[in-house]
Amino acid sequence: MNDQSANQPVVLVIEDEAPIRRFLKLTLSEHGFKFKEALTGQEGLQKAAFDKPDLIILDLGLPDLEGLEVTKQLREWSTIPIIVLSARGNDKDKVEALDAGADDYLTKPFSVPELLARLRVAMRHAARLAPEPDGANFAFGDVRVDLLKRQVFVEDAEVHLTPIEYKLLLAMVQHAGKVVTHNQLLRQIWGDSYGDESHYVRVFMAQLRRKLEKDSAHPRHFITEPGVGYRLKID
Repeated sequence: MNDQSANQPVVLVIEDEAPIRRFLKLTLSEHGFKFKEALTGQEGLQKAAFDKPDLIILDLGLPDLEGLEVTKQLREWSTIPIIVLSARGNDKDKVEALDAGADDYLTKPFSVPELLARLRVAMRHAARLAPEPDGANFAFGDVRVDLLKRQVFVEDAEVHLTPIEYKLLLAMVQHAGKVVTHNQLLRQIWGDSYGDESHYVRVFMAQLRRKLEKDSAHPRHFITEPGVGYRLKID
């Protein structure tokens, strides 16, 4: 194995449709990824454990286990980024996959640039989970969050956030680059007994945008994923 091959990120594709696997193998290989494949959920779980991929692309409609079940089992022991790939495009399926622990969701058919962009975001998010030298600051755009002092700055001017606004910001920072569902945010900020009060999140997200975005009507960082939740865009 040469040095270039050793440095290639490994992507495990759990997909039973041969044409999709062939397409992904060609696409990923051409763009600097090492391709691994599994045709069933059980095989995918085994390869995830033994091959230790950098990222997983997972189909929901597998012949043995539902993709949701594979995601839940993976999340019992692994933080490997998971991008769900499915022909099911409704919001309910997206929310269920993300709530189960998936990092992102792509609906078939999809474009190569979109796939590659989602892969890069998922890998950057995984890299951000690694401990930093001080772990004290997180920055995006003109915003800087001092996590130790619980202070927030926009262009070096401190911005006051209410406790709930700060909790919402912290939740988005912790999942930067990922889609975070309304349910996930409600549970993390308000508690496990909350699940249907998505209007709470909308109200406080609007307040956060007014304080941290240059144009709250056209946000660059706090992006709405319609019917699903929000994503903190860090590019």
